[in-house]
Amino acid sequence: MTGAPSLRTDGGRSRPGRDRLARRLPAPPGRPWAEGATPPTAAVVGGGVAGLTAATALAERGVHVTLYEREPHLGGRLAGWPTRLADGTAATMSRGFHAFFRQYYNLRALLRRTDPGLARLTGLPDYPLRHGGGRQDSFRHVPRTPPLSALGFVALSESFGARDLTRMNPRAALPLLDVRVPGVYDRLDQVSAHGYLEAIRFPAAARHLAFEVFSRSFFADPRQLSAAEMALMFHIYFLGSAEGLLFDVPTEPFPQALWDPLAHRLDTLGARLRLGEAVTEIRARPTAGFTVTSDEGGTAYDAVVLALDAGGLRSLVARSPSVGDRGWRERVARLRTAPPFLVSRLWLDRPVAADRPGFLGTSGFGALDNVSVLSGWEGEAARWAARTGGSVVELHAYAVAGDADRDQVRRELLDALHRVYPETAAARVLDARHEWRADCPLFPVGGYRDRPAVRTPTDGLVVAGDMVRTGLPVALMERAATSGFLAANVLLGRWGLRGHELWTVPERGRSAPLRWVAARASAVGAGG
Repeated sequence: MTGAPSLRTDGGRSRPGRDRLARRLPAPPGRPWAEGATPPTAAVVGGGVAGLTAATALAERGVHVTLYEREPHLGGRLAGWPTRLADGTAATMSRGFHAFFRQYYNLRALLRRTDPGLARLTGLPDYPLRHGGGRQDSFRHVPRTPPLSALGFVALSESFGARDLTRMNPRAALPLLDVRVPGVYDRLDQVSAHGYLEAIRFPAAARHLAFEVFSRSFFADPRQLSAAEMALMFHIYFLGSAEGLLFDVPTEPFPQALWDPLAHRLDTLGARLRLGEAVTEIRARPTAGFTVTSDEGGTAYDAVVLALDAGGLRSLVARSPSVGDRGWRERVARLRTAPPFLVSRLWLDRPVAADRPGFLGTSGFGALDNVSVLSGWEGEAARWAARTGGSVVELHAYAVAGDADRDQVRRELLDALHRVYPETAAARVLDARHEWRADCPLFPVGGYRDRPAVRTPTDGLVVAGDMVRTGLPVALMERAATSGFLAANVLLGRWGLRGHELWTVPERGRSAPLRWVAARASAVGAGG
């Protein structure tokens, strides 16, 4: 292509959500398009959210991008692939449910490239949480604006009582009123999420229903997870953002709703997608640039984005001795992967009760962490259910012990489904798919400083992904997308090209008086 395409790229200066305190990071200045006969070239290794974001952001400025993905499909942990059911129906399997929260500004900006109105997402009306003892909480009627959001949750929750509140340790909890990055890691990274909740004396029942649901969204046991990550989640959803805790889901499977349209856009921008092609080595050339070696041979590039999961990054860096320095390579080698998780998708011969929510978080039901009724909101599943009179449900078990009997865990999930939704006990499973994976990053106690930043010691080599230190209040899929934009911005700056605008939730506590109270508590704590 010889000129800038007439395609929408940035969202401009319009606010991406309802939160008036959302923080805007302006696009770094530069030329809008890489003119000339030999535009810069970049390889993006990894086709998940981070890699697709980086590839899109670079291609939109005229960089010649080649994206390598070892799997035959895009999306990473949000990928989908075809399968055929026992009745002959063509279906799409995936690695399970993902919530697209309204404060995922940068991920949503990526999706707006092909869906400006986000019509391929639909909102679920509630985010209910149920405990095996019978208690149930909901975020549907909780105010969205902090601090009313936290106060409203406490007031409406079945898991809180006045006596529970009087037993809490307010001094230990006050730092949550002013969470900042990286300061929260300086304070809490040496403490486990479980240990911090113990220090706060947070009510046990509410802990299961609120905080542990968040901590397990990192696919980790709260005893292994850094308290800093949990505190950051609290800031993003409760006390830092006015977007609330309700979320959207795709109206169709991930490929159809998200990645196929984005792949088409990348093709329009001149990017090359090399799917099913694993990269085996990155070699820094003596003068400048890199040779990327894959199953198909070596190719030279001016820059490289490593957008891999923790295990993939560890492995590729170990096979690429010319990149990074000793300290960086040692830190990458220490990156850890979270315990295995299971996604079981069941095609049942009858519907679930009509009032079942599209998504339910659970605690106290053994290995079961949540239940999704896909046929209630995903088009493909809904069409199968309408045709057969059945339903499609999905069960998740996070942080499963590595030596667990997998068949037993699957049976436990099905038994738990029958407890949660008793009408399913009489249902016949017409077909099932079970996905065991163990490739999510672990954010262990004391592990923050080992996590890579976007920049590396090797000029032209950058890292993106949901384990990357961004210096911003982002997590999960939003951290992946944000790091992808940041990685692209670093490279674009090298070539004098304009970067991309970013948005985040507020970078500190929203209320000046509450920030003062939190600071006083920290000062008193530091003084003994």
